[in-house]
Amino acid sequence: MTRTLTLHRAGPGLSLQDLGRSGYLAFGLSQGGAADRLAVFEGGALLGQAPDLAAIEMAGMGGVFEVSQDTRIALTGAPMRAALDDGTSLRWNASHLLPAGAQLTIGAVQAGSYGYLHLGGGIATECRLGARSTHMASGLGARLQDGETLPIGQDRDSAVNLALEPEPRLDGGTLRMVPSLQTDLFGATELARFQDVTFTRDTRANRMGVRLLPDGDGFALDGGLSVLSEVIAPGDIQVTGDGTPYVLMSECQTTGGYPRIGSVLPSDLPRVAQAQAGARFSFTLVSLEEAVELERRAAEDLKRLPARLHPLLRDPASMRDLLSYQLVSGATAGRDLDDAL
Repeated sequence: MTRTLTLHRAGPGLSLQDLGRSGYLAFGLSQGGAADRLAVFEGGALLGQAPDLAAIEMAGMGGVFEVSQDTRIALTGAPMRAALDDGTSLRWNASHLLPAGAQLTIGAVQAGSYGYLHLGGGIATECRLGARSTHMASGLGARLQDGETLPIGQDRDSAVNLALEPEPRLDGGTLRMVPSLQTDLFGATELARFQDVTFTRDTRANRMGVRLLPDGDGFALDGGLSVLSEVIAPGDIQVTGDGTPYVLMSECQTTGGYPRIGSVLPSDLPRVAQAQAGARFSFTLVSLEEAVELERRAAEDLKRLPARLHPLLRDPASMRDLLSYQLVSGATAGRDLDDAL
């Protein structure tokens, strides 16, 4: 029997997301995928499965979920209040066993912008152009709705009650960028000022781009030059006519005519995605050689995520399921309470 997940109530910003689609830029389709790609890798590590399985991305608000069979889940990204209908609270950045028939309620974000619900085996909807992720701008898929039922793939692992300390990325910070095709057109003075100024994340932000308001005047090309429309990609920092920069995100368009003062490193984009309105940012320019090394280190860190897992510690007074508490497959708190706690 196919396992399923039913959404009894879906928040307004719920969608299926994975690592997106590559190879379609020439056809006008950007990669898309999860706004916070790091959260997808963290969910894969917590469940011992590939990071490219589809999860539910929750923009600002969660929902009420129920599975047809016992199912492992993991919660990553922006923390949200999560609890079962028997009153059991579930820790964020951890894996849990969601019993069949129990309703999981996930509330609003407590920090950050995008939370993720991962399931053992992933969401097994039909692949479209090599992925299951929803790409709203192109009409591939749609936001999840109340009453929708989704198939769950085969789960090849059984470990639950594992936790992971996430990489800090919810409160803005410094964004590293490399030069873009139009960086030199801004001139040395403007480029230096861009790195000295502090920016505030505006309320205008979505999966296509995030607007950052500078402290002080905006930025302009030397001599008021204009540029032709050309290929753009996530991370590019476009400066609009009023001098305000936008950082392009996972679902950005594929071409654009605004000049780009730089491009944010992919490993720093989760900071942009997770920032709430009012978060503060600054930029620092790095060379292409430095960027390659930084991205190499970030890729190595992703591979080491499973080594950072640790047993989920819980307060026995709040453990309604104490006798069935599972630390790893084949071990329960009922048999070995000291090890579990």
